[in-house]
Amino acid sequence: MIATGIQSWFYKHIAKPIFFKQDPEKVHDRVLGVGKVLGGSTLSKAVVGAVMRYKNPILVQEIRGVRFPNPVGLAAGFDKNAELTELLPDVGFGFEEIGSITGEYCEGNPKPRLWRHPELQSLRVYYGLKNDGCEAISARLKDREFEIPIGVSVAKTNCAATVETGAAISDYVKAYIAFKDIGSYDTINISCPNAHGGQPFTDVARLSELLVALNEKRNDKPMFLKLSPDLDLERLHEIATVAKESRVDGLVVSNLTKKHDFGDGGLSGKSVEPHALGHLQYLAKEFKNDFVLISCGGIFSAKDTYERIKNGASLVQLATGMIFEGPQLIGEINRDLAKMIKDDGFSNISDAIGADVWR
Repeated sequence: MIATGIQSWFYKHIAKPIFFKQDPEKVHDRVLGVGKVLGGSTLSKAVVGAVMRYKNPILVQEIRGVRFPNPVGLAAGFDKNAELTELLPDVGFGFEEIGSITGEYCEGNPKPRLWRHPELQSLRVYYGLKNDGCEAISARLKDREFEIPIGVSVAKTNCAATVETGAAISDYVKAYIAFKDIGSYDTINISCPNAHGGQPFTDVARLSELLVALNEKRNDKPMFLKLSPDLDLERLHEIATVAKESRVDGLVVSNLTKKHDFGDGGLSGKSVEPHALGHLQYLAKEFKNDFVLISCGGIFSAKDTYERIKNGASLVQLATGMIFEGPQLIGEINRDLAKMIKDDGFSNISDAIGADVWR
């Protein structure tokens, strides 16, 4: 990783102003196209890796049998159709979560469905689980070997047909089964704020029914549950209890927040931060050692990352931070995080997990 200061300056003063004058969904699609091309060339991957990637053994950890080269992952919702899996290791990510992927092809909600809120350092997202569906995506990824762990986020197809509980569960199970032999872990997304029927599986009875059905088809990979940041602590505790009883390995905290007055969609980025951090702290204290915790929402720096780790997160995820700060952010976080861990006297990142809540 070289000249990150130059990369940061170029992104913030040249690239970002140009991007932010254009339609955000069109920019996103172009970025995916460029990333797919770069990921298809050994030479371009090597160049990107030389410029952006940072490695340090202090950041390596094994979690539920999966080796993570660093704790910074790409959150679900950015690479919906798993088009960037070849490039992201060279950008510096330690893992990626693809999707969310549904049982059927999903066109998503009508446009416009993505807005920027620079004053909040947030995006407002109303995609509605747009993706090619589990059959098409799993066929493309079949027999593929990945350099970093890939998480598969699954959700129910966004349509009227999946509003009924039984149909919704069948849709989840179809997507889950399709990725039985693909990826390193699975995330069950029960918290999309932009789909038909809302978030029915935040109801613990329905959630229990869903997890029973998934456990009947359980594969050998760890299973995570992605939660809403808008849950009150009582409901959060109830959901975590059901998850524990159902052998869920970890929780992703959190998804988009609907606590805003802007209209359709959920807010990402710094708007989620207080909710995500509060839920993380609560779950770390109440369910110590019961779950692997992944913190998502408002990660814009190594300082943000280290705060989440010391409050109980084993891993973090980001997407909006990269959009506002630039793709060099991943290497910057890992470089600065390694220094923070070393300066605090820890020999490995795993020793710092929960330092502010458990010690």
